[in-house]
Amino acid sequence: MTSRQYPPIALHELTRMAPEQRSTLLERTEENLEPFIEGVRPIINSVKSDGDEALAHFGRKFDQAALESNAIAATPADFDHAFDTLDKDFIDVLEYAADNIRRFQQEQMPGDMWMKEIRPGVLVGERFTPIDSVACYSPRGKGSFPSVTLMTAIPAVVAGVPSACILTPPGADGKVDPATLVAARIAGIEQVYKAGGAQAVAAAAYGTNTVPKCHKILGPGSPWITAAKRLLAGEIDSGVPAGPSETIVMADPSANPLIAALDLIIESEHGSDSSAFLVTWDKELASQAIAAIPAYWDTMSEKLAGYSADVLSGNSGGVVLVEDAAAAYDFINEYAPEHCQILSKNPFEHLAHIRNASEVLLGEHAAGSIANYMMGPNCVLPTAAAARTWSPLGVHDFLKSSSVGHLTKSGYDELAPKVHAFATYEGFDAHANSVSALREDAFNGKVPGKSV
Repeated sequence: MTSRQYPPIALHELTRMAPEQRSTLLERTEENLEPFIEGVRPIINSVKSDGDEALAHFGRKFDQAALESNAIAATPADFDHAFDTLDKDFIDVLEYAADNIRRFQQEQMPGDMWMKEIRPGVLVGERFTPIDSVACYSPRGKGSFPSVTLMTAIPAVVAGVPSACILTPPGADGKVDPATLVAARIAGIEQVYKAGGAQAVAAAAYGTNTVPKCHKILGPGSPWITAAKRLLAGEIDSGVPAGPSETIVMADPSANPLIAALDLIIESEHGSDSSAFLVTWDKELASQAIAAIPAYWDTMSEKLAGYSADVLSGNSGGVVLVEDAAAAYDFINEYAPEHCQILSKNPFEHLAHIRNASEVLLGEHAAGSIANYMMGPNCVLPTAAAARTWSPLGVHDFLKSSSVGHLTKSGYDELAPKVHAFATYEGFDAHANSVSALREDAFNGKVPGKSV
């Protein structure tokens, strides 16, 4: 095999970098959404006014799809055809992955309700109910992603969402990717609509003749998707902020540099807008990993190797050489990556130091690709440092809780005088009246100023 020519892999020596240089390593593609926001605004307005006609128009324009407004929904025949044509062994793989994902999500599922008596006669708790309607977005711009379909649809079904649908861009033939249809049916959802990008978010937010209006949309996407979600925040809940892929592979001196090189490439092949860093304090390991990466690129398609090379040769990727393990932890927690893989003979020794990461994979067998497809935990993860405050997609994203409270007479008698003092201090008359002698009068049919 003839080796291709690649740009040099970036080596970022953190101890030699000025603060402003270090800050460039923390930047993400979607941090400046202004150009995207201006681009998606007319798309959103068009979908709002023209519905299915707009979806068909943008499908033809952006996806080069043979799409008409009366064919936005996948039909039962489309599903059946997908099962008939998709390789049976791959269907088995999808079913195996679905089973693992479903088992994990079922473990996440809370009970319907809990209540606890925190003082005599004072019972409080929470009740969990599914969101009425949710759209799951499965991207297709850089390939088809039945894995995302499983990861978004299965928790929706486990949570019991009454109305769940899937939005995904059409192919050039105007059809939905067959594996996506198979994954949708395996997950338990057969409402699949051909819409991608900003127009999909708008369709879920406003509804069309075909696509139902939804309360929430979940799933990863490009900065165009993120921009549309931001503009439509008043119309639809956009949930977990999941943008372009990003990863940090942390390798301590016990790690295998070839495994580090192999796994660093995983997320970088998604596109030039991805981010991927190998963080280590072992100079020799860093050098060996850098030397190995081009050989792995040569085994990939030129397109995907090109994406990876773009990422690993700039400020969004490469090798970050730090002083010691503590400095590595600091960089990871500041970066707050989507994926964090710890390569070490003793990975659990490092885990306690990682606070901000959407996913932490431990050990040299826990390849990121296994987690992406079928380990069980969700592959739809917070990006752009949202791991500081957000959690991975799961059943809780398809549920909401209501606080529940119940008081007996004894509980009321204990709390009422204290509440009366609170309300009086804050100057709320009706609040104070509701826990005063007027309440006892009301039970007895007495109205202030009137005799019985």
